[in-house]
Amino acid sequence: MNELDGKNILIGVTGGIAAYKVVEVASRLKKLGANVRVIMTKAAAEFVAPRTFQETTGNAVSVEMFAGAVNFHVEHIALANFADVVLIAPATANFLAKAAHGIADDLLTTVVLATTAPMIVAPSMNTHMLEHPATQKNLEILASRGVQILDAATGWLACGINGKGRLPEPEDICAEIVKFFAPKILRGKKILVTAGGTMEPIDPVRFICNRSSGKMGYETARAAQISGAEVVLISANVSVAPPPNVRLVKVETALEMRDAVLAEYDSVDAVVMSAAVSDYRVKNVAAQKIKKDAESFTLELVKNPDILRELGARKTNQLLVGFAAETQNLIEYARAKLTEKNLDFIVANNVAQEGAGFAVDTNIVTLIHRDGAVENFPKMSKAALAEIIVQRVAEKLH
Repeated sequence: MNELDGKNILIGVTGGIAAYKVVEVASRLKKLGANVRVIMTKAAAEFVAPRTFQETTGNAVSVEMFAGAVNFHVEHIALANFADVVLIAPATANFLAKAAHGIADDLLTTVVLATTAPMIVAPSMNTHMLEHPATQKNLEILASRGVQILDAATGWLACGINGKGRLPEPEDICAEIVKFFAPKILRGKKILVTAGGTMEPIDPVRFICNRSSGKMGYETARAAQISGAEVVLISANVSVAPPPNVRLVKVETALEMRDAVLAEYDSVDAVVMSAAVSDYRVKNVAAQKIKKDAESFTLELVKNPDILRELGARKTNQLLVGFAAETQNLIEYARAKLTEKNLDFIVANNVAQEGAGFAVDTNIVTLIHRDGAVENFPKMSKAALAEIIVQRVAEKLH
């Protein structure tokens, strides 16, 4: 089942250069199962041909207020009633001014005035236009009416300015739509997620690390945020982009990971410790690059703190979830870890098994709970598994 199956999404495209990016937004939403319809202003049609959206969504695109209705008799009312949510992207300064003051002089603004559906607005414009007091006031007015305003991104704009005003990336906009429809099973909860593999330096150039890509932890953070949680993501070495709307704390070593986790621990409701923390670190880190003079070279390692064990010993009301990545005796080792570290449940996987190792998009796991219950899952995407982990966390917290 797709995340947006059966959802009706109405996209309003206004006359900004970023209109071309909304084609991908429409495509992604359709792939997620949504029924997508598009209204374009005449200015938007100067940037992207309506047929492009028509072919992308499989639905007729509406532009003219008094054009012959393709599917509806009173089109602006029918479109207003169609939507489960209205997305305006890009939202120009002109559109924001009209929407804030109830002006309905074209099809899109008329639909906006007529709809009772929730609205999400993604402003995109020149930095100075965005920062103008009139535009900021219009955004405040819309927000006061319950309109969700997506924060404009920062970067190079088409006008040549490097500043705030870029349309958020299509994947980030779609994540907000998915979040809007997702059950808020973690609303009001604060979740700490760790991810990635820590790096232990040998000298200024070399380090000891592991094969963790951070994908499982990042998907878990994303799923928790979509489910309404305030999420703190403490991330070591990773190869993936962070999910939107989480607080990202970057670390490198196991000691830095420990300090960051303990700084947050007392204020969170649950910890999902998916990071691959190095068991050992180099005792004496060289201040300069070690030259390869000798035929052999010995490193003396010392044990790193066991962060998960420390959390288990210190926990009061927190829910604690651990991971066991093994290559043999999976259930035996996972059960021992569950007990020794005072966990509420543990996610165990054999990383030697095809489709369950590092740097892949799938996993094959067994969940073992404190009460002895065991859940075996077939190979699935890490995103799907993250949703299951978040569901179990929510069930136990509630």
